[in-house]
Amino acid sequence: MTKIIIIASGKGGTGKTSLAAGVGAALAKRQRRVLVVDGDSGLRNLDIVLGMSDRVVFSFADVASGMIPLMEAAAKHPSIETLFLLTAPAEPLKAGALTADGMRLFARQAEEAGFDYILLDGPAGLAEEFGAFAAVAQEAIVVTCGGSGSLRGAERMARFLEDAGVEQVRLVVNRIRRRLIRRGAIGTVDDAMDATGLCLLGIVPEDEEVSVAAGNGRPLSSDKTRSACAAYQNIALRLDGEEIPLMRL
Repeated sequence: MTKIIIIASGKGGTGKTSLAAGVGAALAKRQRRVLVVDGDSGLRNLDIVLGMSDRVVFSFADVASGMIPLMEAAAKHPSIETLFLLTAPAEPLKAGALTADGMRLFARQAEEAGFDYILLDGPAGLAEEFGAFAAVAQEAIVVTCGGSGSLRGAERMARFLEDAGVEQVRLVVNRIRRRLIRRGAIGTVDDAMDATGLCLLGIVPEDEEVSVAAGNGRPLSSDKTRSACAAYQNIALRLDGEEIPLMRL
């Protein structure tokens, strides 16, 4: 069965898209068949992060409307054999354009195509599309950076996803900077868990290589045990059912 996971945040700037790309690539390197979907209509950039801007033509809305079959719309990554991308529309969707029934059609095609995972990189905040995304998702990852504004948005997003019936909603604390935690500028991981009421799926350190890789349009790779790349791999392992200890920062 295809596992559909929404990756969400209450506000922008949490590194949600880099997380979607990194975890998607990590799962695909484990020989899982993975489709990453850019759900941010009008503000898409997952294709840039993955270095696939010249490969995308059709959007998730084209598939959900029945206009294009999923496997005609999905673009295959140039170097990761089992990783595929479906982009967002270039312009914001009109009200009511994306429906739960349309996303169910999308999910059925993904199941038939043999995808193990769909990672839906949702728009920041509570866009209208989230209701349709939540209708097909079994799990959600809420991403926060630990600042007070980010935590407030994450808590609101968590309650929305739970109320929408998503079975499992977990937290990733991203872009952790120990120096800022020591100075009290951002909260600790425990503070984030308390504020959102969510179980922790993973932590990701601040890592400039994320921006370098995204700017070059290539998958993140690193041999460092305390890198963002290692954190993405750990999260992928946990999604795959393995028990992996949290990274020591």
